[in-house]
Amino acid sequence: MGLFPITRTTTPKPKPADDALSFGKALTDHMFLMNYDEGKGWHSPRIVPYGPISMDPATTVLHYGQAIFDGLKAFRGSDGQIRLFRAQRHAERFNTSAKIMCMPELPVDVIRQSFEALVAVDQEWVPHKPGTSLYLRPTVIATDVMLGVHPAHSYLYFLILSPVGSYYKEGVKPVKILASDTHVRAVKGGLGEAKTAANYAASLAGQRDAEAAGYTQVLYLDGVQRKFLDEVGTMNIMIRIGDEVITPPLAGTILDGVTRNSALQLMRDWGLRVSERPISIEEVMQAGRDGTLREMWGTGTAAVVSPVGTLGYKGENVVINGGETGELTQKLYDTITGIQYGRSNDPHGWTSVVPAEAA
Repeated sequence: MGLFPITRTTTPKPKPADDALSFGKALTDHMFLMNYDEGKGWHSPRIVPYGPISMDPATTVLHYGQAIFDGLKAFRGSDGQIRLFRAQRHAERFNTSAKIMCMPELPVDVIRQSFEALVAVDQEWVPHKPGTSLYLRPTVIATDVMLGVHPAHSYLYFLILSPVGSYYKEGVKPVKILASDTHVRAVKGGLGEAKTAANYAASLAGQRDAEAAGYTQVLYLDGVQRKFLDEVGTMNIMIRIGDEVITPPLAGTILDGVTRNSALQLMRDWGLRVSERPISIEEVMQAGRDGTLREMWGTGTAAVVSPVGTLGYKGENVVINGGETGELTQKLYDTITGIQYGRSNDPHGWTSVVPAEAA
């Protein structure tokens, strides 16, 4: 599609100070839009001033939830260059979600070009302080105007940006999580492996109850036996028991996390014993009781790596690694963020520099 037409804002917003950034509260001056119509395909890509999207009350996304999104980040390195982390894999995963949700796939190169172009236009919004970044949120919603349960014939792709600080107010510190056998996030054959709005709506009650009980996040178990670990909140989960690192397999109920994939690759590079296998909550709790549970952490774009200091289940708490961040957890965080900010070698070519002329 080549270069995209740009309409620049005439009323730029004040940019928040890096020290004042939270997660997802500030939004930049521009957004990327593109439309889809059956028989015409994706068309009319453009960058316009950030603003409301007008929708008819009968727009199908509002009634039937046909919506997907993804999330990735751009980082400003000490060399001044802006880097996207694993943009290709995020674009490919975006299309995986589209297929699951019966939505039209987008050309991967156009998705990537939209990332680069919009970040280039709003590059002054990329914060400078270590630990901060610019979060990208690509989204597709169904835009048919009618009431009827079937895949839509028209869609809107939009991309918005947000300068962000740490996802958790605790920062990179161990959090408390509560394993729930009451709330179910997903079952095989459902939407668990898609990054779709419905999955996050399904997580709200579990998150609310975990917070009410004094925990930061909820650890979901499988939706059938309510026995095996699934996901923790909006992240994938990893456990180090003895000399084995374990994470639940991609079996149709959990998201193929990009940070998950990155962590697994790094640990295999380091020669660690890594298993993608089902693991029961009882196995984890028993390891906590007998002292073989060495570390536990979540992985995700927002928090990168989030260490778990306490795991609760059925009224019992186990403290992991004395409630401190584990050695491997810290090494993963340092290595991934080092690559993201351009401080470390990038052996797998995960980062891509945003060219200033991308817009």
